[in-house]
Amino acid sequence: MDTQALKAFLAVADQQSFSLAAEQLFLTQSAVSKRVQLLESQLSTSLFDRHNRTISLTEAGMALLPKARQILDLVADTELQLMNLDGHVSGVLSLATSHHIGLHRLPPVLREFTARYPNAQLNLSFMGSERAYQAVEQRQVELALTTLDGDTPPPDTIEIHPLWQDDMICVCAPEHPLASLDELSLSDLAAAPAILPEQDTITFHLVERVFHQAGLRLNAPMPTNYLETIKMMVSVGMGWSLLPASMLDEQLVRLHWPASAVTRQLGLIHLRQRTLSNAARAFREILFQES
Repeated sequence: MDTQALKAFLAVADQQSFSLAAEQLFLTQSAVSKRVQLLESQLSTSLFDRHNRTISLTEAGMALLPKARQILDLVADTELQLMNLDGHVSGVLSLATSHHIGLHRLPPVLREFTARYPNAQLNLSFMGSERAYQAVEQRQVELALTTLDGDTPPPDTIEIHPLWQDDMICVCAPEHPLASLDELSLSDLAAAPAILPEQDTITFHLVERVFHQAGLRLNAPMPTNYLETIKMMVSVGMGWSLLPASMLDEQLVRLHWPASAVTRQLGLIHLRQRTLSNAARAFREILFQES
């Protein structure tokens, strides 16, 4: 069974589109169609039902899907194990990180890694926590540095390494109406616009959980995953937020947080059963030393 045909099949299944699969694989749509047709010919069965403008997996396609992932994972891990035998740290290391970690935690690690291993290349992708977990599970990145959910155990397939802890503080601009209140309640905060990360992030879930337990709803009309952008928007009076204590400066006023303290754990995640490249192992070692 041809691995390139299996990759094309998985891409079409994931994207539910031959054209989008072609973009993902950097191939023409015709090339992707031919690879899928070759696989269907080898298996003597149709893998997709073609509709007017949509496609869907047939029963055979659904049965093949998990097996195809297992086959390609096994091939990739075997190739990597053989490459690792020479002990050289080279090749491309795909790494996902949040913007905050990338700006405030990673620079010394990146500096040491690039100086120590000039033959290795880093492919950095910036993404939120939910997307980072998906990228690791789908083998789109080898390692990810992201916010960890301390209340929800990770999937069995994911291995986590806690590295840093952010103590989150409630802040607003000095001229914001909340800054003049002698006593602040969660109801006061719920009534005012909050500037928070997007809803698919663990940081948002940590804050939302506090209000949900109090029977309140957050008013967060302008989400953004850039904490530096959130800080700017808060500093000009557009709303309040919870930010890492390290970001507090004269542009912000710290408010009394009327609930249990909110902390977020930051760390490294990767697939538990995946063979890590020499580059990933070397990066992880430096990361643990620096943290």
